[in-house]
Amino acid sequence: SHSTLVLKLVLTPALIGIASLAARRWGQAVGGWLVGLPLTSGPIAFFLALERGTSFAEAAALGSLVGAIAEVAFCVAYARVAVRGPWPAACVAGSLAFAVVAAVLQRPAFSLLVLAIAVCASLAIALRLLPSGGTVAARGPSPRWELPARMASATVVVLLITGFAGALGPRWSGILATYPVYAAILTVFAHRAGTAPAVQVLRGLLLGLFAFAAFFVILGASIERVGIAPAFALAIAGALAIQGLSLLLLVRHR
Repeated sequence: SHSTLVLKLVLTPALIGIASLAARRWGQAVGGWLVGLPLTSGPIAFFLALERGTSFAEAAALGSLVGAIAEVAFCVAYARVAVRGPWPAACVAGSLAFAVVAAVLQRPAFSLLVLAIAVCASLAIALRLLPSGGTVAARGPSPRWELPARMASATVVVLLITGFAGALGPRWSGILATYPVYAAILTVFAHRAGTAPAVQVLRGLLLGLFAFAAFFVILGASIERVGIAPAFALAIAGALAIQGLSLLLLVRHR
């Protein structure tokens, strides 16, 4: 719809800009952690609930949790290949892992509880599987073109995914909607400075996805029972609480 397109066009460059500046100030992991929040999928779920009703929004919440598991696969595959290969190979490996996991999990009708447990388990396992990436080399100031390039490339990818979604049908459009565009852009640009910064972004993203999962678990469990506004208020409160805890873990890891 028009409202979701405007949201993506405004939010995408803004979020990538904020996450990139946060990464420069506090480290790459913080940039990844920030884009783990449901900053676009949350508002899109809200518009879906308003336009198509609570049962549709509940189904979309389940789809977003499937997407979160696929994002975990992206992170692990990217990091594993990044240790040995350049960013294009790592990005292709991550994207393939994402597509395979998302496609496999689309078919069965999992319950909210099963998906919630699966997301948490996959996140815990993935954090163990991530390579260390080695030490982070000191890097000079980023060229001036880099921030606008990040913002522009993320916006183009979002528009392409949105444009092709209709032609690909509901199942693949659902898979594409959860593709980790922001994380991929941040990771690829960080990878230019070495493997370690890229792995840091992915580690931050994995920690941020706990809040993403909390948001959609709470939303899926409550929207039919309490209505749109209270359900979103509960989901936001839950996500922020978990995000605060994951930031403590991130700081402790550093």
